[in-house]
Amino acid sequence: MIWNKAESAPREEIEAIQLERLRETARRVYAISPFYKQKFDELGILPQDIKSVDDIAKLPFTKKQDLRDHYPFGLFCVPMSEVVRIHSSSGTTGKPTVVGYNAHDMEVWNEVMARVYTMAGVTAKDVVHNGYGYGLFTGGLGFHYGAEKVGATIVPASGGFTDRQLMLMRDFGATVLACTPSFALHLAEVAKKAGSEFRKDYKLKVEYLEQSLQARG
Repeated sequence: MIWNKAESAPREEIEAIQLERLRETARRVYAISPFYKQKFDELGILPQDIKSVDDIAKLPFTKKQDLRDHYPFGLFCVPMSEVVRIHSSSGTTGKPTVVGYNAHDMEVWNEVMARVYTMAGVTAKDVVHNGYGYGLFTGGLGFHYGAEKVGATIVPASGGFTDRQLMLMRDFGATVLACTPSFALHLAEVAKKAGSEFRKDYKLKVEYLEQSLQARG
């Protein structure tokens, strides 16, 4: 299943779009960000040197330490008045890495997540149980708005509270579970110990969970 016909466009058309956007990104960061201008200059690269998608290999890497060194907003390329949301890492191993999103970024993110859901067979008829954490972590809200974009019913359960999650999944008729693989397996194991089976007692489309449990013995 596809969400947007652009996904099945000819390879040449896709690469033309990729090149146009890559060149525009290079122009923007070189003109706006002192950090990236310096990085480009150190490598002897100018935005106009990007002639093909393969030229992405010429561009400088952005490392996690770069984000930490410019904490919190030093690498933003739009004014704060255009930033509509901020997410960050937990910061357990140093300064949090911070990401800001403008309205267009949010549209792109929602579109990408709608493609992910559709690729997995999710439609407006589904009930999505979202077990990703909400807050500064990007996952919860990313999966949330992606489900809304495809028209599915979203249950914003967040993480933890295994017994309550299982109750909600069963009572609300969840057909899709969005969470980390380890938490999905944990839910399946707890359900099994309580005498229920995902395949029999839930409406989830998650046969792979049962197969994974069998593989683990």
